[in-house]
Order: sequence, then C-alpha cells, then structure tokens
Amino acid sequence: MPERKNVLLMVADDLGKQLSCFGAKNIQTPNIDQLASEGTRFDYAFASTASCSGSRSVIYTGLHTHQNGQYGLASHRHHFVTFNDVETLPLLLNQSGHRTGILGKIHVGPDPVYPWEIRRESDTRDVSVIGDQAKQFFEESLEDPRPFSLTIGFIDPHRDRTRGGFGNTDNFDPRVTKGQYTPENVEVPPFITDTPGARYELSEYYNSIHRLDQGVGFVLKALKDTGLADSTLVIFISDNGPPFINSKTTLFDAGVRLPLVIRDPHVAPAVSNNMVSYVDILPTILDYVGHPGLVDSTQKRLGRTLLPSLGITDLPGYNEVFGSHTFHEVTNYWPTRFVRDRRYKYHRNLAWRLDFPFAADLYGSLSWEDIRNSSDTEKRIGGRKLKDYFFRAPEELYDLENDPNEVHNLVKDPEHAEVLEKLRSRLEKWQRRTEDPWLYKDGVSVWFVRHHLNAGLRVPDRPDFDADRPGNQNGAAFVANAPWGADVDLTT
Repeated sequence: MPERKNVLLMVADDLGKQLSCFGAKNIQTPNIDQLASEGTRFDYAFASTASCSGSRSVIYTGLHTHQNGQYGLASHRHHFVTFNDVETLPLLLNQSGHRTGILGKIHVGPDPVYPWEIRRESDTRDVSVIGDQAKQFFEESLEDPRPFSLTIGFIDPHRDRTRGGFGNTDNFDPRVTKGQYTPENVEVPPFITDTPGARYELSEYYNSIHRLDQGVGFVLKALKDTGLADSTLVIFISDNGPPFINSKTTLFDAGVRLPLVIRDPHVAPAVSNNMVSYVDILPTILDYVGHPGLVDSTQKRLGRTLLPSLGITDLPGYNEVFGSHTFHEVTNYWPTRFVRDRRYKYHRNLAWRLDFPFAADLYGSLSWEDIRNSSDTEKRIGGRKLKDYFFRAPEELYDLENDPNEVHNLVKDPEHAEVLEKLRSRLEKWQRRTEDPWLYKDGVSVWFVRHHLNAGLRVPDRPDFDADRPGNQNGAAFVANAPWGADVDLTT
C-alpha cells in the first residue's frame, strides 16, 4: 500500500516574529522551536495582506485578495466572501480523496466554497480543547483508508474584547500553564512606541503566545502518538503581524513578514533565506499530495510549490514578493499594493488622500492611548512620525538595507529614480497579470475602462487625477491597451 500523504496546517492569529526560533530574545516558545528545528524555517516569508480573513483566503486559495474576492473581514456585517468559482484547499483535497477538517477559527466564507468535511469552528482559547479535538481527528483517520488534511485555526494571539487583553484571564484546563511575562521583561520591537500601555499589552501578548505554543505542542504530540507524524507534512504559519498600530493592517514588513515553518518528514532541517509568499502554500500542499491541480488550468495562481526549497538555504529566483490590501473592516477602505525585493520595497497607495484607517482593536488599545495623549512635541509611532502614519504619500520607496523599519521615503530622491521606475514597472506588470481592478491611471481603474482604449480613449499615464492639469495634451504618455492576465513585458 502506498504511503498516505497527510497534511497538517496550523494557522496562528496575529502572530509576528515574537518566537525564540525567529530571534525574539525575551520569549520562550519550545514547541514551535522544536518544530522549526525539525523542518525548514523560512526567514523571508511574506503574507500578501495583513488582515485575518484576507490572509487566510490567500493561504487557502493561492490567489491574492483582489483575485479571490475576500477583500476584507468575513465577519458580522462586513460579508466579504470568496468568489463562488474559486477553487480552495478543502475543495481540491476533497476531490483528491482526502479526509478534510478544520478546527478553531475559520473566518473565511462562504461555507460551500470552503467545504471542509469536518468543521468544528470555535473561538476557544483553551488550547487543550484544540489538542483533544486534533487527537480525535487523528484517531478517526486511522480507521479511515483516506489520507487526511487538517487545518487548525488558533485564535491566539489575537486580542480579546477588552482594552489591552489577550484572553489570559480565562479559565483553562489544568494542562495549560499560564505565562508569567510582565511589562518589565518584554522586548519592545522598533515599530512599537515604548510606553507603559505598550509594555503591558506586549506582556499579555507574550502570555498568549505562551499558550499558543502549548497548543502547537498538544497537536504535535497527538500526531506523534497516533503514529502519523512520519506521513504528514506539517505547516505552521501566521495570518498577519502583531495587533499593534504600525503592523497589523499595514503592508510594512512588521505586518507581512511573518513566521513560516514547513516540516516534510523525509527532508533534513534547514533555515531558508528564499523569499516566499503565502500564494505558495496551496501549490506546496497540492504538490505534496500529488494533486493534478498543482498546474492551474486557469493560470490565475502564480504561487509555486516550496517542496524543492525545503532543506535548502538558498535557491535562485526567490528574490521578489508582492502584496495586496484593500479593506480590513468594511469601513477601512484603503487599497494599497507593494513589491519587495532583497533591498527595496515599493508601496503604491491608491487612496492616499484618505486618512489611513483604524482597525477597531487597535483604536481601543492602551498602546494607542499612550501615543495620542503623550506630552511629546512630535508624536511618533515607533520611529515613524504620527502624521506620516495617518497621511501617506501616493508612493513609498524604502531601502530596507539601511532603513528596515520603512521610515525614510526615497520616492523624491533623484539617486533612487532608476530603482523607483523599475519597481513601478514590476508592480504594474504584476497587477495586469493578476487582473487587479485597482490598477489606477489618472485616478481611474484601467480594468474598467480598458474596452474604451481601442475606441480611442486616451488616459494619461499617471497614477492620480490632476485637477490643475486635467487634460491629456502636452505630449504626455498614455496608457496602452496592454494584455491582462498574461505574463508580458510592458516595456516593449
């Protein structure tokens, strides 16, 4: 009998690189560290978007949010859901004969598009419950001839509904130990302003990560105890960065450069410096299980399998990633896109005339309360001026080698004009390839006026409408009717 190809995908909520295996100094995460020591730890893994539902949809579909329709949060009145015709992880693995299941947080929809066979959705922070459910799923899988694919959505370390809390005062099973981190022994990352409120929240955040780590340990022990570890691809990933201003909901690295560990039981451990994207997760799983859908007949999925990169430090061609964010909550409309290579990162902010919006949990936070009421003459969020956070430029260009926190915008620096033009072109090519309706020229969506271009419409080749010079005369360049959905060179 051929070996079963099982998949265990664990998705943490709002987890940045606050893990000891990813270099965090003042926190211990032994179970995740152990997994990382046995698998491939990706130091340059990037979410496409920094919002829970959107990011999960990218993981489950291999498509960016502007492609799959999950533009923002899928909860309450927001009702952003994935398009009905999109192929998803549970759908594809159901077709391949897997026993599919999901435990904990789901946060994508609609249900028929994500047809997990077994759905045990919950918002529990008692990770022993998740561990027990996972053990039951594994034991049931031993009695089923099919391979399995289990997704676990941990709600930690997302904030709770209090100001500054992370569910640490809840009552848990005695198997779950409570963390002992205090405001005095946390490491304040550079994107967060060091204030009493921030330190308190970080200590609670650490304690929530301590609980998450135990949950990962419970699940992995259950996998091992049932004898399934040697036939299971294990993936540990986060959906977006920490729930602090300057990280979550932004496309700065603090919001999208995140932990990713993949353990193939037959591949030696390694630390990978390859730049990889969350659109690569679905192809990786399809490749592992041998699904024919690895080759996307629609040619919309641009991700690639990461199996060849497991156990290898560096591979050529893994030096660029893209990202797409449009909404968080339904009132948080702020479409923005990015392209990032090894050294530079370019942001195109389409709604830059709007204030950058607040996610509700960030607006209610104690760390924001400290910043807004500080006595500082010039208020800052980390190293960024407060006004530069809320009032963004149309374009941002950062030299990450010299400015890893993306503070000094180089768009107007003549020495970086060539880099700026190159990344502009790369981003536009990607937007056309992914049929992004938010490719704007002269303040209008090129996608929606594309049919008029062959009829003689001349759209000035500039990102925003210029009310002082609204005409399209004076020898200006114009948008061509370049192909959409194809990998074409826009310079020819």
